[in-house]
Amino acid sequence: MVLTLLVASVGLTACGDKEKKSGQALVSVNGEEVTISQLNEELQRAGVQPAQQAQARKQLLESLVDRQLLQNAAIKEKLDRDPNVVQGIERAKALIVAQAYMQKHIGAVAKPSAAEVQEYFTKHPIFFTQRKQMDMRQLIIATSDVDDRLKAVMDGAKSLDEVASWLDGNKVKYTRSQLTRSSADLPQELSAKLLAMPKGQLFVIKEGDRSVLVTIADTRDAPVTLEQAASQIEQVLFAQRNKAAAAAELARLRAAAKIEYLNKDMAPASAPAAAPAAAAATPAPAGAAESTERGVAGLK
Repeated sequence: MVLTLLVASVGLTACGDKEKKSGQALVSVNGEEVTISQLNEELQRAGVQPAQQAQARKQLLESLVDRQLLQNAAIKEKLDRDPNVVQGIERAKALIVAQAYMQKHIGAVAKPSAAEVQEYFTKHPIFFTQRKQMDMRQLIIATSDVDDRLKAVMDGAKSLDEVASWLDGNKVKYTRSQLTRSSADLPQELSAKLLAMPKGQLFVIKEGDRSVLVTIADTRDAPVTLEQAASQIEQVLFAQRNKAAAAAELARLRAAAKIEYLNKDMAPASAPAAAPAAAAATPAPAGAAESTERGVAGLK
């Protein structure tokens, strides 16, 4: 992934006419300069604390040298003219410009008030005053191995160990794991289902080509106070407000634009209010793992 981003960055600066880089040169790489302006931008993007900047500057400078070497090599092989690279550069440019527009127009979203934080706290007791801690035991197997025989074994088993013994006897590969999750870590729908289950009940969460056989070994109270949760609630409300503002701005732009679908098959049944990425949502205070969210639909 790092290499992919690095190559994308190389292509972005390599396409089209070369522009003179601004800032004092720190290194010359085969005649191409790496400047202090570039280094300062990398420091800013990395969010390096002042105490670590001296060491980080040297490391980031070497990363910029590596990037310049890759860029030079890519240009020498004319990869900056490859249609896929050009298309990727245009996409990256469009995303950056769109993001800059949103930051300019919704960047001044107001901070949630104390009353709003209190209201959120009161309306979501499962996240706070009624928060539960769940200790889970898991067996992870291939989804293709979840057949009627295994389901029958799970229905009759009194523990996860019984299921593991059956898997061993039938030479079904699996791995064990255990984890602890709270009702604030999971999507509310999934938390409600898990907390309604009797202790020790087995269930399956399907995640594409793998499935997780789960049992809740223990559940205990783990409440948090408003004072403890206030900062986290502020972040959630601020994120919601940003998403709502983005959705409203996109809706305004759509209403003012002339959008004609030249391929009628691609036209939506009804005009969307805004892109899905900008739609307002109500996330749990502590973001749930994507795999767990996907598991809601597969909970059996």
